[in-house]
Amino acid sequence: MVAIADASGAVYGARLLQVLQDTPGIEPHLMVSSAGWHSIEHELDMDRDFVEDMAHRVHVMDDSAASLASSTHGCSAMVIAPCSSGTLAALAHGLGDNLLTRTADAMLRERRRLVLMVRETPLHLAQLRNMLSVTEMGAIVCPPVPAFHLHPQDMCDLVNDSVAQLLDLLEVPHKLANFNDEDADSGSTY
Repeated sequence: MVAIADASGAVYGARLLQVLQDTPGIEPHLMVSSAGWHSIEHELDMDRDFVEDMAHRVHVMDDSAASLASSTHGCSAMVIAPCSSGTLAALAHGLGDNLLTRTADAMLRERRRLVLMVRETPLHLAQLRNMLSVTEMGAIVCPPVPAFHLHPQDMCDLVNDSVAQLLDLLEVPHKLANFNDEDADSGSTY
């Protein structure tokens, strides 16, 4: 499950979805908040159909009866990229106020992999405590931090490095890790 929430940085979720769609044995699901759709259109100049076509299945945020929020759903991992401080707070306090937070809550209950690419800075004390809280519950907080030691050539390299970190956390094989590696995939549309 790739969820794109209410923060700047939709490129991370879209690139992750793009890589997952081309990975054998993985059927990526997608969930995007209304603000997430705005970010996709504004930041990436992509239309909704293009992004939805990369997903095996698209889930609607206000579908409170969706099986996704149930512990019986077979989704093995969920990444929220980007994850806003509001979504982080909802998860830290168990507020299942929409399908995204209910699904993430189910992931925590079932001890399945939940990765949050928190995109806020600077951070105040409540946000830091919320990060601690979700980490204690079993989530992984993974902010996108540029790897300048890899000598990125452009924005695509920076995005690919952050997405490679997500894929590593999901234990999904990829070829995004080293900018100077001849086998690395730099075929991003971003």
